[in-house]
Amino acid sequence: MRRLLLVVWLGLLTLAAGVLPALFLAPSWAALALLPLALLAWGWVMLARNWRSWRYAERADDLLISRGVLWREETVVPYGRMQLVEVTSGPVERHFGLASVQLHTAAAATDATIPGLDPAEAERLRDRLTELGEARSAGL
Repeated sequence: MRRLLLVVWLGLLTLAAGVLPALFLAPSWAALALLPLALLAWGWVMLARNWRSWRYAERADDLLISRGVLWREETVVPYGRMQLVEVTSGPVERHFGLASVQLHTAAAATDATIPGLDPAEAERLRDRLTELGEARSAGL
């Protein structure tokens, strides 16, 4: 899905950078299209690396979300601190059969998202996290 969006946007930029200067200035200005094409090739590889870096683990007392290639980021959300767990899926995500699970806590900085899940897995995870959150918050 992200690669499709990359191709669409950088494809339009490539056309604009190559065709418009070639029409209005000189044909040699069409070489400007090479920059967005190089960016597209780099982005294609980086999206794959970034996608493979996403992980989540349901542990005994919390949920661990890990992501990032160059800058690693790990988020630990205790089950008892979860206030709302929702499954979201935009039109492009639905077309590709994907959904995201978003966790909300009292502190806005610790809100976490797990993107690119199968919708059935996202609903299972939402139900499991909600169940664990209710059990842990009842003990507070």
